[in-house]
Amino acid sequence: MYLSKEVKADIFKKHGGSEQNTGSTEGQIALFTYRINHLTQHLKKNHKDYATERSLVKLVGKRRSLLDYLKKKDIEKYRSLIKELGIRK
Repeated sequence: MYLSKEVKADIFKKHGGSEQNTGSTEGQIALFTYRINHLTQHLKKNHKDYATERSLVKLVGKRRSLLDYLKKKDIEKYRSLIKELGIRK
C-alpha cells in the first residue's frame, strides 16, 4: 500500500505535532494533501478511472472544509501550512 504506518506517522509528526495527534487540523490537511497528490498521479496514467476521480473530488472538498476552518481559527497557521504544503500557486 502506498501509505504505510511509517509514512503516516511521519506526516503527523511533522504537521500535527506528534505521532499520536492524528486529529489535528494541520495533520489532517497534510494527510489529505499527500493522498490527493497520489491520486492525481494515478489519474494521469488512468484517465478513465472515474471512481478514483470521484473520490479525489470528495477528498479535495474535505480538505477545502478543513482549510476554511483553520483560516477562521488561526490565519497565521493557515498561511504557514499552505506555504509549506505548496497548495496555492
